[in-house]
Amino acid sequence: MAVEMEKIACLKQGDRVALAATARFVTPAEMAPAVAVLESWGLQVQQPEGLYAVDGQLAGSDDHRAALMQRLLDDPDIKAMFCVRGGYGTVRIIDRLDFTAFARQPKWIVGYSDVTVLHSHIHSQLGLPTLHGTMPINFPPPAEAAVPSLESLKEWLFEGRCHMEFETGALSREGEAEGVAVGGNLSILYSLCGSASQVDTRGKILIIEDLDEYLYHIDRMMQNLKRCGMLEGLAGLVVGGLTEMHDNTVPFGRTAEEIVAEAVADYDYPVAFGAPVGHLGNLNHAIPLGVKMRMKVSNSKKSCIFAS
Repeated sequence: MAVEMEKIACLKQGDRVALAATARFVTPAEMAPAVAVLESWGLQVQQPEGLYAVDGQLAGSDDHRAALMQRLLDDPDIKAMFCVRGGYGTVRIIDRLDFTAFARQPKWIVGYSDVTVLHSHIHSQLGLPTLHGTMPINFPPPAEAAVPSLESLKEWLFEGRCHMEFETGALSREGEAEGVAVGGNLSILYSLCGSASQVDTRGKILIIEDLDEYLYHIDRMMQNLKRCGMLEGLAGLVVGGLTEMHDNTVPFGRTAEEIVAEAVADYDYPVAFGAPVGHLGNLNHAIPLGVKMRMKVSNSKKSCIFAS
C-alpha cells in the first residue's frame, strides 16, 4: 500500500458517501442504478438537497453548485464523494471552493472527464490523492455490476489495491517507471495550463485520455503541453482511450495515437498506449491519482502493469 493512502482511509460498510454535481445536470432516474450499487456495497448514500437542479446544461447555477459542493467538502461524516457526471462546468466553480476543512479531513473524490479540474486542483494545491474512475451516470444496475469499471473502483475504495494489466498498442515504448500518478482528460489538462490548477508533472506518471475531439485539436493540445514543459521529465506516460476522434475533409494525416507518440518522441521514458482508462464505458478502470504507482511496458509481451 502506498504511503499516500495513509492520508485517506479505505471505505468500510456503513460509511456515508455522497453524490455531487459539479458540471452537467442529472435526473433521479439516471442516478437510481448507482444508488442501488453503492447501497449493495453497504454504503449509506446521500443525495443532497439541490442535487437535481437544472440551469441550461448545468446542475444549477454556479453559486448553487459551489454551495452544494462546499457543504459536502466540509461534512466530516462523508467519506467519499462521487461526482455524478462530467460534460462541462467544474472550472466555473473551482475558485469558489474552500478546501480548508477538506485538507484537515480529506475524503475520496471520484470521477473523470470534467472532474479532471478537481483532480488537478487538489493535487497542485493540496498534494492529496483523488480517484479517477467511473461516475454514477455510467453505473449499470446491480445485476450487471460485475464490470471492470466498478470492480476496480470498489477494490481501490475498500481495499486500497490497484492492479491493471492490458495489451499495449504498437506505438508503446518499453521500460519501467515509478512515480506519483497524475493527469486525466487531455482537453481539461490543456485548459488548466497557466492556472493555479495546473498539475506539476515532473517525475510523475502522466495519464491522458479524451473523447470526441478533432485530430488537429489533439495535436494542438499535445504541442501546448510540450511547450509548457508538461511532457519533459515524466517518469512515464500512459495513454487511455482516445475515443470517437474526428478528422477534417482534408485529413490531418495522423491518428490520435501517432500524434501523441510524435509529441513525446524526443524523450526516453516508457509509454503505454491502450490503457483501459477514460471514455470506455464499463472498461473504464479506476486509477488513483496523487498516489505512487509502478508501470512496466514490454513490447514483447504487450503488457503494462500498474500496482500501488
